Amino acid sequence: MAHNAKKALQELARRGPHDVLHGDLALVGLPGVVCAPRSGRGLAAVAFGHGWLQPARRYTGLLRHLASWGFVVAAPTTHTGPFASHRMFAADLRTALDICVNVRLGEGGISVDERRLGVAGHGMGGGCAVLAAAEDSRIRAVAGLSTTETTPSAIAAAGRVSVPGMQLAGERDLMASARSNAEPINRAWGGPAQLRTVRKAGHLAFAEGRHWSELLLQGRSHYGSQRLSRALLTAFFLRTLTGDRRGSELLTNDVSGAAIDGEHSKGPLAAA
Repeated sequence: MAHNAKKALQELARRGPHDVLHGDLALVGLPGVVCAPRSGRGLAAVAFGHGWLQPARRYTGLLRHLASWGFVVAAPTTHTGPFASHRMFAADLRTALDICVNVRLGEGGISVDERRLGVAGHGMGGGCAVLAAAEDSRIRAVAGLSTTETTPSAIAAAGRVSVPGMQLAGERDLMASARSNAEPINRAWGGPAQLRTVRKAGHLAFAEGRHWSELLLQGRSHYGSQRLSRALLTAFFLRTLTGDRRGSELLTNDVSGAAIDGEHSKGPLAAA
């Protein structure tokens, strides 16, 4: 099983089989970016929320990676300032999903199935993804990277979310420790939930490139953490949104650098 999980990690960490289109959400009324396969009908879609003070471009590699595996991925670039509204950013994630469902993307050859919607995010965006899922019954899966508590509370909202959830916490994250954030979110979660701790990851490990916010926030971009998170999120959304089992072994086994926290996980994601 561990060998199969390693093989799944290697496969899903690589670029998927689809050519990727990159577009501007502002053209349809919401600042942000969208990545999608060149064509496809009835696709799954994921709205991704950036971390506090982070531009959406710091996640372009992850967005393009998910798109290469067949997902439409929309990332609003709103509430990037120091006084971000968590409630409104969660609403923007839901609006991004509305756009994916209702606007024909690309040259008209892309459509999204409303029954295949997920949300994900980093830091503040991870907490807002939980808020969005608690308010939107269309959302079928939620993933967070170094998720932080929000106002209103993502921990309280987690109890109203019954769909599968995955949280990846950074071992060296001093801003969003698992004990204060991911662990209580998973304890409160209303459905199957998994927590993994990513070795050597600080708070900004999942953000790509350099940014002035590194002067204020802890950690810096870390390729190994990004590679692990791309593979794990791909496996998670393939299984929960499309029924694709290629990453099932990855969802049920430890992999080097990202062990499952059995104490704070519940329910089998691969059977969701």
